[in-house]
Amino acid sequence: MSNQQVVVPSQNLDAFYTKPNNLIDLFENSVDKFASCNLFGAKNKTTDQYEWVTYGAVAERVNNLRGALNKLGFSKGEKVGVIVSNCVEWFVCANATHGLGGIFVPMYEKELQKVWQYIIQDAAIKYLFVRDQKICDTVKSFQKNIPTLKDIFILFGEGEKTLSALEKTGKANPVPSYKPHWSETAFIIYTSGTTGDPKGVLLHHGNMTHNAKECHATFDEGFTDEVGLSILPWAHSFGLTADLHTYIFGGWSLGFAESADKLLANFSEVKPTHMSAVPRVFNIIYDKIQQGVAADPVKKQFFDAACAEAVKNRGLAEKTKDFKDLDALVFSQIRAIFGGRLRHVVTGGAMMKPDIAMFFSDVGVPTYDGYGLSETSPVISNNSPGRGNKYGTVGRAFKDTKVVIDKSRVGEDSPDGEIVVYGAQVMQGYHNKPAITKEAMMPDTWKGLPGVRTGDRGWLDEEGYLHITGRFKDEYKLENGKYVHPESIEGEIKLVPYVSNALVYGEGRLYNVALVVPDFVTLKADPQTSAWAQGTPEETIADKECTDFISQQITGHLRKSFGGYEIPQKFLYIAEDFSVDNGMMTQTMKLIRRNVMKKYGEQLKALYDN
Repeated sequence: MSNQQVVVPSQNLDAFYTKPNNLIDLFENSVDKFASCNLFGAKNKTTDQYEWVTYGAVAERVNNLRGALNKLGFSKGEKVGVIVSNCVEWFVCANATHGLGGIFVPMYEKELQKVWQYIIQDAAIKYLFVRDQKICDTVKSFQKNIPTLKDIFILFGEGEKTLSALEKTGKANPVPSYKPHWSETAFIIYTSGTTGDPKGVLLHHGNMTHNAKECHATFDEGFTDEVGLSILPWAHSFGLTADLHTYIFGGWSLGFAESADKLLANFSEVKPTHMSAVPRVFNIIYDKIQQGVAADPVKKQFFDAACAEAVKNRGLAEKTKDFKDLDALVFSQIRAIFGGRLRHVVTGGAMMKPDIAMFFSDVGVPTYDGYGLSETSPVISNNSPGRGNKYGTVGRAFKDTKVVIDKSRVGEDSPDGEIVVYGAQVMQGYHNKPAITKEAMMPDTWKGLPGVRTGDRGWLDEEGYLHITGRFKDEYKLENGKYVHPESIEGEIKLVPYVSNALVYGEGRLYNVALVVPDFVTLKADPQTSAWAQGTPEETIADKECTDFISQQITGHLRKSFGGYEIPQKFLYIAEDFSVDNGMMTQTMKLIRRNVMKKYGEQLKALYDN
């Protein structure tokens, strides 16, 4: 499917896409209102301090690069790509591209070379911006096989073929920004490819601005000092919308986290009021808090008292004196971990465990689960301060969105079905993939707005909250005919502090088995397990006493939530964690089952022979 062949409903939809309905107006309106306010903050490696740039300063760089791209001969509808993690320069390239009517194609900095090559060729990228000379040298080798790739520029460097040189050229050759119609394609966001080649999701300016404005509306409480900590990649629509475009629309500020291992330090430096994250981040912090208090009997006594008093105070408008005293003594120290100002956390990609979510709410750092896909820009539904926060759900549908539970695959008697979404955020289609687009898109519309099949199972309760129950492509039947949703079981297994990752297998078998990657850091730190974990990871998993202990912890935890037929009966332990580098995880930390099974499938199947 070329960009000119996208799925476009025939009805006039202008009423759904109120201004600003393109990403140029979204940014330039905020520049007009917040020119002297901070937009982006990044750590200066030399001074080890965060340095901030204003809306006005970023706009000047956008204007300069737009002038340079125009002088190079870049035209409306052509594509610019980028290979770099979140940074000021990423946004400068994106907005300069959009300001000439171009389409922006972001790629992950840490990615397989063959994926870069596939995307550059599939998207027909004309100009490519890369972080440094090392990446430049790699992608230069693609040019001979990709005639559409005209030139490559280095973002961080000096001299010819750099962003710096282009900005100087553009400053001397200014050109006004083009204001795209809402229906013009803004991004091609490539999905992770858990089941094959990446798919290029075509999202138009209306998709992106509508979703960002609705994100803002559900969380805006009128504060003027909103600061976010950016940890989600903008190459994925979650970070792109929930952080970048939402914050720009609100005139808010966004600081870049350095890395996962420096996240706690960055919290104290940026002191965010908002952030978006995957639940895993908060599960890890929760485990560290529990481990910390368990090691000190006095701390644990006060901690347990604070937690118990917090439970009593849930729902009370006026908190008790005991709670206030314990909050000041105990919970204030936990809030300090996050910089002391964090008011809201938006979580997506998976569900927060309700008891962990309620703990953070008691502490004063509430989390709000949302749900969406790359194909829906991404948000379909969310919990929020203004719309309610029902734990165990992914909230209510966004404005101009209709969620339908299609039971055609499971039967009308089923309590759930496939989640189908119609709305202003639904994609135009998949780039160059007409057959897959036809399979995914609904043949009808709702109020003229397109619909898409999500592949997820769920149900709506009487209050309109959406509950997710599994994913069709991952479910399988055991030998007894009972269905299993492995990702739900895997999610619970990973909540066991001694586990880093897991895969559940059992299709057509009598029972489930599980592949488990232990959390070796936790095993070494916990007094209960440290004696087993002093050697290498390989030596640790060779200790049957250690693996039996972890297996017992997993089984005991799963019994609280799952039927006996769902709980794995045998376990295979491995030392190497799943990662992007070894091909076991996508960039959004989703399991690539086919790759894990390719490597460990025979060992898992052998568990049934013993």
